[in-house]
Amino acid sequence: MTLRTLQIGMEWFGEQPGGLNRVYAHLLVQLAAMDVESYGLVAGSPNVERESGGLAHAFAGSDAPLPSRLRGLRGAALPWLRAHDDAVIVSHFALHALPLLDKLDEYPFVVHFQGPWGGESRLEGASRLSSLAKETVERLVYRRAGAAIALSGAFAEILHSRFGVQRERIHVIPGGVESARFAQTRAQHECRAELGWPSDRPVVLCVRRLVRRVGLDALVEAAADVRRRVPDVLILIAGAGPMRAELEAQISLRQLSDTVRLLGFLPDDQLPIAYRAADLTVVPSMALEGFGLITVESLAAGTPCIVTPVGGLSEIIAPFAPQLVTKSVSVADIADTLSRALRREIPVPSAEECASYARSRFDWSVVAQRVRAVYEGAAA
Repeated sequence: MTLRTLQIGMEWFGEQPGGLNRVYAHLLVQLAAMDVESYGLVAGSPNVERESGGLAHAFAGSDAPLPSRLRGLRGAALPWLRAHDDAVIVSHFALHALPLLDKLDEYPFVVHFQGPWGGESRLEGASRLSSLAKETVERLVYRRAGAAIALSGAFAEILHSRFGVQRERIHVIPGGVESARFAQTRAQHECRAELGWPSDRPVVLCVRRLVRRVGLDALVEAAADVRRRVPDVLILIAGAGPMRAELEAQISLRQLSDTVRLLGFLPDDQLPIAYRAADLTVVPSMALEGFGLITVESLAAGTPCIVTPVGGLSEIIAPFAPQLVTKSVSVADIADTLSRALRREIPVPSAEECASYARSRFDWSVVAQRVRAVYEGAAA
């Protein structure tokens, strides 16, 4: 029997990159192959329907005023719900579920919890009032959920303790990766040549949005100690965000311009090549990291990933290679684990071991089956 879902997202990944949008887009594609009819609603341009192959539709522009966006979503959702009284409402972004609060008791409702919106805003410097408003929206939405999907055990605990969702309603299901797309048959030196990276230096890659909670300032600080132990190391940070000027100043002040480079935004089609071109990747997060998509993308490309013991990061890496989880989030421990891995003073998994682990645990075909089972349970 066909399972019908109204999938409320944030924005379409092809227009607005980001972890939440990526997970949403790939999940819709995978569910479509599993006899799940999805009607996706996101903020975006009129091109969304074409770019998504009809899986998602824009209810308002991404830059539209908030009242217009919320009215647009309700206006787009209600006719579809009236025509599909057996549907499951699925929310990936609490704010966009707000216009349907009065409908959440009439239909089965599932929440995908990809991070505490208000808590993340607070860490990035938002005002107390703004953060509180976001948390209020989250609480209103999450407590209505008949079932919730958290990316990790760490985020499941936040969903329960901070937002009051009953533990028995929470299912821990990680994000997924397109294993086949990230799998690389080309040699590392070929990938480096395509990207213009040096072939004679050990390379560490970090792909992150340049925001405070992801620990990029700590990584730059750690680079000085890594360089002392691995003199020719090159640490490449790919991504855009508000911390760029601050990081540039830090690199200059520490005289690390030959060791740490900011690459700027890396196009999505270059990510598989970039992961494979690196010797290691690193996710040095300081707080609120529920999953960390770079971890499984890197592993799928055959490149080991070093992570801090924050949120869901260690839940991904520790069962596979616990030696690649730093002892703490301190600069010293980040530098020590990076240096020892580069010098092969600790075991580093092979490319095939990395790819096999990612494929068996995190491929979208595996993850989406678990998600579908939660939807079915909610519908029943």
